[in-house]
Amino acid sequence: MRFVWQLLAVVVVTMIGGLTVAALEGNPWIQLVLGLLTSVLAVFVYGWVVRKTEHRPSTEVARKGAGSAVGRGMLIGVAMFGAVVTNIYVNAHYEINGLGSVTGALGLVGFMAAAAVTEELLFRGVLFRIIEEYTGTWIALTLTAVVFGASHLLNPNASLWGALAIAIEAGGMLAAAYAATRTLWLPIGLHFGWNFAAAGIFSTEVSGNDTPQGLLDSVTSGPTWVTGGDFGPEGSVYAVLFGALATIGFMWLAHKRGNLVPRRRADRADRAAATTTLPR
Repeated sequence: MRFVWQLLAVVVVTMIGGLTVAALEGNPWIQLVLGLLTSVLAVFVYGWVVRKTEHRPSTEVARKGAGSAVGRGMLIGVAMFGAVVTNIYVNAHYEINGLGSVTGALGLVGFMAAAAVTEELLFRGVLFRIIEEYTGTWIALTLTAVVFGASHLLNPNASLWGALAIAIEAGGMLAAAYAATRTLWLPIGLHFGWNFAAAGIFSTEVSGNDTPQGLLDSVTSGPTWVTGGDFGPEGSVYAVLFGALATIGFMWLAHKRGNLVPRRRADRADRAAATTTLPR
């Protein structure tokens, strides 16, 4: 029942917050505020329902070290997406025509913050964490990556390749980031940094969502395998490559720290230890 209650709690906040933020797309200042409020509320609700259903401290969203972990994740996400855009520029065509919309970029801060927080709580905090207790880290990573990629098939300009790319570069990488740190803050920061760099800075499409213009007025053209086409740079082979490399790096770190759960149904003590490992 804990799975049901945790899933339900996060889904309700996600739906209410997501619909509200999306409906206010034309008002970036309100979107910024509501997006950030949704993020804070989602973390609070997740922490509360975990404590109630598992009778333990919700260490994966502990406040200690949260700021630095989110900051590191954001830097990694922005750097990775910057590398993707650089490769698109070199191998296809990415042109900056000037300044785009500063206020639009601010609104995207709220939108992307809400998306990053709620998706990480749902996919890594609930799905990956609980599945991992029964199947081990590698199987849980694979299963939740597939589900995460498939969820993007609902987007306006979705494609099967785009969903597969998201499963590899994001679903795997973000689960690995959680496994390496046993905190949701790094994957939240990484998720936000990647998405905001894509939409808020470089003004490219994000997962085929018809994303509003961000800070730069830019144009992308060239082979779909390089640019990602209508799905956006997340469908680029470079995004998949960098995401896969980051996944390998995080899993190596998780192994080095002893954070990998073996492929077996762990006993209650093992599951509790894997879940409550303190952030590193």
